[in-house]
Amino acid sequence: MYAKIIIDQDAKALDKVFEYVLPTDMELSIGMRVYVPFGKRVLQGFVVDISDECVYEKDKLKAIISKIDDYPVIKTEMLELMKFMAKKNHLKLASILRLFLPSEMREGKVKELFETIYSYNCNIEKKIPKNAKKQAEIIEYLKECGGRATSSQLAKFGYSAINSLLEKEIINKEKRVVMRSPFVLSAESKRVKLNNSQIRAIETMCEDKTYLLHGVTGSGKTEVYMNLIESVLSQGKNAIMLVPEISLTPQIMSNFKARFGELVALLHSGLSAGERFDEWKRIFSGQARIAIGARSAIFAPVENVGVIIIDEEHEQSYISEANPRFDTHDVAEFRARYNHCPLILGSATPSIESYEKAKQGYYELVELPVRANGKELPKIQIIDMMNEFRSGNSGIFSSQLLADLTNVINQRKQAMIFINRRGYSSFLRCRDCGYIAKCVDCDVSLVYHREDNRLKCHYCGKQFKVLTHCPICYSENIRQGAVGTEQVVDKLREYFPDVKILRMDNDTTKTKNAHQKILSEFKNTLPAILVGTQMIAKGHDFENVVLVGIVDADQSLYHADYRSTERTFQLITQVSGRAGRSENEGKVVLQTYSPRHYVYKFASNYDYKGFFRKEENIRQTAQFPPFTRILRILFSDHDENYVRELLKICYTEIEKLKNEYKDDIIYLDAMKSPIKRIQDKYRYQIMMRFKLDRADEIEEKIFDIVDNTTKTSVFFEVNPQNLS
Repeated sequence: MYAKIIIDQDAKALDKVFEYVLPTDMELSIGMRVYVPFGKRVLQGFVVDISDECVYEKDKLKAIISKIDDYPVIKTEMLELMKFMAKKNHLKLASILRLFLPSEMREGKVKELFETIYSYNCNIEKKIPKNAKKQAEIIEYLKECGGRATSSQLAKFGYSAINSLLEKEIINKEKRVVMRSPFVLSAESKRVKLNNSQIRAIETMCEDKTYLLHGVTGSGKTEVYMNLIESVLSQGKNAIMLVPEISLTPQIMSNFKARFGELVALLHSGLSAGERFDEWKRIFSGQARIAIGARSAIFAPVENVGVIIIDEEHEQSYISEANPRFDTHDVAEFRARYNHCPLILGSATPSIESYEKAKQGYYELVELPVRANGKELPKIQIIDMMNEFRSGNSGIFSSQLLADLTNVINQRKQAMIFINRRGYSSFLRCRDCGYIAKCVDCDVSLVYHREDNRLKCHYCGKQFKVLTHCPICYSENIRQGAVGTEQVVDKLREYFPDVKILRMDNDTTKTKNAHQKILSEFKNTLPAILVGTQMIAKGHDFENVVLVGIVDADQSLYHADYRSTERTFQLITQVSGRAGRSENEGKVVLQTYSPRHYVYKFASNYDYKGFFRKEENIRQTAQFPPFTRILRILFSDHDENYVRELLKICYTEIEKLKNEYKDDIIYLDAMKSPIKRIQDKYRYQIMMRFKLDRADEIEEKIFDIVDNTTKTSVFFEVNPQNLS
């Protein structure tokens, strides 16, 4: 017998299936991991097939050395998913398989945790010597504990006494697996009376198809999700639920744990290695039947899936921008088809692509048009910051926002201040010669972090000393750039020194359980202000938040990206929805230098459909997705000349396609990436835009051209979320 094996190495030359002899005394199954000889090394591999035939010459094949696991760690569905992703996203097989396992498990850095349990053997009638007081104390202690105790509980009596009792067989010992469970905030399990829209949504979304659940913020989408999951569990099936941010998982998890208990498992990058392995194992074994987490949870080893839910489906975090690059929607659609189950895409602000698919009938549109509590959405007041400047206010906050914050504090309520930029200021610039401090390894300006008194690169993580004078002209006239979360917090503390002001961004949430601690402290403090980036913009439900301030609404509006207006509309709508979610009326103060921009008109009225019609018309006219497809081919290497030469060779070959597909290829160009260098690697790209009718055919030919031209890794992105 012969085993077809994919070597666990992320190298282009090894991106194929190798054959090995299966030893006669070895029981092997498809999906197992094995050690195999490879040249002079011993490497890990994944068994993807077993056959009594081989393609290569038999006498040249080597034998498998040993198994790593006693069971298949890759299930049949995931092997099929591997084939789909390799074709769809043009990814290497090993890099896909790595997505299916906890990285520490694959690297052999984590194993099951065991503890020793001692039990009293009441059937043995042996007397303990009178002078053996510790032994007698152990027996008494075990009786008090119901006859069983752990080694840590008995350690205080001394191991000499424990071993004496074991020798006399008065006590027994055994090992059991200990599950390392993530910390979850406690919540009450409470049933909510559903409104008519929620009931209709639940009754509708039960067929084997994709549904777009368009519900305004606070419309009770989470309750709909829980009812759908409850239904599939009752049918003996399981569920996968995705959220876009780790910061959303504490609240979601506490609600789901309260409803479903130990049937819920959590998967995300914020867990420790042991916790992630144990949660994966609980799902793999079927102990946990609901997998909840961020993007990576779509690869959870859930069998017999009854529903897949992607909450806040519009979020760009569902697109992997690092290798291996994939769209979570594509993976979810494959798994839903494989399991013949519904896929639910939920959002208050669906992506233009998803809403267009619903309009065309590819998805079924289900709507939740009102808030679950029957309350109105918070009023959005637009503040023209140019008027503030003309009236003498050059500060961060408008007079209106400061007045409203004062009212909130006097009422002992809560406010959230949104600014999607961390750090203290976005750059430091010399006022005399114009020098801007940049990262030595990345073509980006360094962000000033006052809390650490450092300049930091948000791309590679390098840190530098703060400028006291310009290194070019030696001037001490240094100017700070745009405001970040740190500066907002500092200014708020000047205005409101006695009020609890919390900050939530990537810098304050690095440590374990930091998200939970910040959110819990905010929830239990009155009055309080929470300042944050997009981490605070979605999913959170705080009954005492009556005011949301959007400090710099224009920040995402003027990016050189066709999605900039869509993202601005989504962020405004999402963060506005944090206010007035209970009995208290909510208000939003939106600060902008472009008050007459159409995106603010639609956002202030929560008019998603009006915004969609406007955006649809612009994109159709300009021939951008969802009416065309963009393909970005990214070349990256430490040697700039090599990258440039590689780009030229590929571009020359791809240009020939333009003659073949004159009417289908709308745009083709080669260029430096907007950010030319990241982590000391030079970046060049080929950008293409083509019509949808023959997009798959063109894509396949481009993949072949690049594969036949290059020997290094080249990254492909379809409709990239970030064009920088």
